[in-house]
Amino acid sequence: MILLIMKRLGRDFFLQPTLKVATDMLGKYLVHRIGRNLLVARIVETEAYIGPEDKASHGYGGKKTPRNRAEYMIGGHIYIYLVYGMYWQMNISTGPEGEPECVLLRALEPVEGLKEMAKRRGTTYTRNLTSGPGKLCIAMGFSGRHYGEDIVTSKNAWLENRGDVIPRNMIVRGPRIGIDYAGPVWSKKPWRFWIKNSLFISRK
Repeated sequence: MILLIMKRLGRDFFLQPTLKVATDMLGKYLVHRIGRNLLVARIVETEAYIGPEDKASHGYGGKKTPRNRAEYMIGGHIYIYLVYGMYWQMNISTGPEGEPECVLLRALEPVEGLKEMAKRRGTTYTRNLTSGPGKLCIAMGFSGRHYGEDIVTSKNAWLENRGDVIPRNMIVRGPRIGIDYAGPVWSKKPWRFWIKNSLFISRK
């Protein structure tokens, strides 16, 4: 018999250096409680953003706006925003309060509850349901109402360690996606991480 050990990630996890958080998130589980329904998905792809020097970060140059204030919160808060006025993208803040650093969730592997939720919504369940930052927010039910939520203490959203161990040779890194505006240096930083051979990543 296999004993499943589930441990909610605490504050210390998110206070680690951002690049370490981005890699250590791989194989962890994102959980969202919606009423009586529990949606669970395994994180298979992330991107790191480290301001204020990172030209791809919303906190570049120490910029502070009502939109990016959650990026400056102590590690473990949801920083979610709209892109193209249509799609939510969900990040988790990292590091100490006042430092604009975060990790973007780029792709998830569905584990629990998503087939049933898709059916209730009248949508078709496919493998690609969570293979992108916009898609995963739709599938998991995250939106602007979660802005600034603390996933360390929240009763509705959190990250779990279920004992998955991802060997270092199974973690691939490469340039982040869709940030050509950051210029030739910062757009090429290998700060996108994913699990090798995963069928659920956003881009091969």
